[in-house]
Amino acid sequence: MDSDLKRKIMLDLDRFLKRKEYYKRVGKAWKRGYLLFGPPGTGKSSLIAAMANYLNFDVYDLELTEIKGDSELRKLLISTGNKSIIVVEDIDCSLEFQDRLAQTRAMMPQGLHRHMQVPQQQMTLSGLLNFIDGLWSSCGDERIIVFTTNHKDRLDPALLRPGRIDVQIHMSYITPCGFKMLASNYLGITEHPQLLEIEELLKTTKVTPAEVGELLMKEEGTEKVLQGLIQFLQTPLSDAAAEPQPGMSQQ
Repeated sequence: MDSDLKRKIMLDLDRFLKRKEYYKRVGKAWKRGYLLFGPPGTGKSSLIAAMANYLNFDVYDLELTEIKGDSELRKLLISTGNKSIIVVEDIDCSLEFQDRLAQTRAMMPQGLHRHMQVPQQQMTLSGLLNFIDGLWSSCGDERIIVFTTNHKDRLDPALLRPGRIDVQIHMSYITPCGFKMLASNYLGITEHPQLLEIEELLKTTKVTPAEVGELLMKEEGTEKVLQGLIQFLQTPLSDAAAEPQPGMSQQ
């Protein structure tokens, strides 16, 4: 992750932890909602792990496709502790799955769904919004809710309004700055004749941090590793169209 974006996220987390009395004074649940969006392999899950390590919070992975209804969602939420990060990955896929279940049940003849094991109830969008708004989580404090998606455009606008998602973080393809950090972490180098060539290639090539990380671990020897990365970036694997820059926006 670019150092500027990383710094902004850390400052936002620090600010959240210090504002218990403020949340209490304005009558809001002491919670903060994040949306991480971007292509697969851009570090969304890794960022969640880093946030948990930084805050020393527990992580609860909430699988919405396994939840039978709003009441079960409420019970699961109440069972989580304070100082926790509640994660809902691929939120767009989860909601689409629930919609398909509802449609399947509606199209079946009366009583047939019982024999085909179609769930009697599905989680509703209203239930999810209540969950985000904190109406069901007033029993606890100091929680962070993180949603991830590869397709932000598929989300209902009601999910994205201020007060539900407080911070949106765009996790994009790797930038030259991000590559410098990976090269330092994986290879222990900050300078090398081939680094400049790689950085120039990254300005016009879509490649994820996960792909670069794999290539940096693939071979032994700095020269061989960097040359392999250059060859990979020079192959026409992806469109060179400009992508939005990664960043963080607050609602």
